[in-house]
Amino acid sequence: MKSEDIALKFKLGEELYEAGKFKKANRLFEQIVPKYRGKPQAEKLMYMHAKCFYEEEQYYLSSYRFEQFVNSYPKSEKAEEAAFLSVKSYYEESPIYSKDKEETVKAIEKIQLFVNNYPDSKYLPEANKLVKELDFKLEKKAFEIAKQYNRIYDYKASIKSFNNFLLDFPGTSLREDALYYKFNSEYNLAILSIEDLKLERIKTALADYNMLVKAYPKTKYLDEASKMKAELEDVKKEEI
Repeated sequence: MKSEDIALKFKLGEELYEAGKFKKANRLFEQIVPKYRGKPQAEKLMYMHAKCFYEEEQYYLSSYRFEQFVNSYPKSEKAEEAAFLSVKSYYEESPIYSKDKEETVKAIEKIQLFVNNYPDSKYLPEANKLVKELDFKLEKKAFEIAKQYNRIYDYKASIKSFNNFLLDFPGTSLREDALYYKFNSEYNLAILSIEDLKLERIKTALADYNMLVKAYPKTKYLDEASKMKAELEDVKKEEI
């Protein structure tokens, strides 16, 4: 570490890297990367430097360093791999669905850019899998927000959120759940409504019930939904 011999540090760092001692290797690489800039060995050094961060799960740094590598050496035989590891680092930085979605959106954008730049990449199947997982995080977050409105009895906000959810994610695996909770919110809004609005809201709620059972005739919510439908129809008769 205290030596002034950068060639010695390169050699030892490479040996540590090959031995899987990435943290120790990177302590040496961090000292010599600026000194090798513009030299023939710089390409290999920059790649190993970025890979050490990745292996140590320092994904914020590895995404940045791999991007640097690709920009500096776009024709390198390691460019495609580096580009993929960069976007995979962004994927790893994406938090669980309940947290802020900014990092997840950024990761999706980065992966899409990789797919555009390397349409025939061997990493394409994995890249598509990563996007699918990230998309589901966004779906799950939007769904849970709408469901939370239902839980706190803000039925108007819940209905609006579920409408937006179904428009934004038409192929979602949570569609059955969304249709049920939207109906549940419409049901509660109708039952608790003032007289002038009750009949119209009952009709809307019954239409939502029909939408649910048409899409999912054997829905897991059938018993509960059928009870709500029967109550709505009884109240509707009284109103008429």
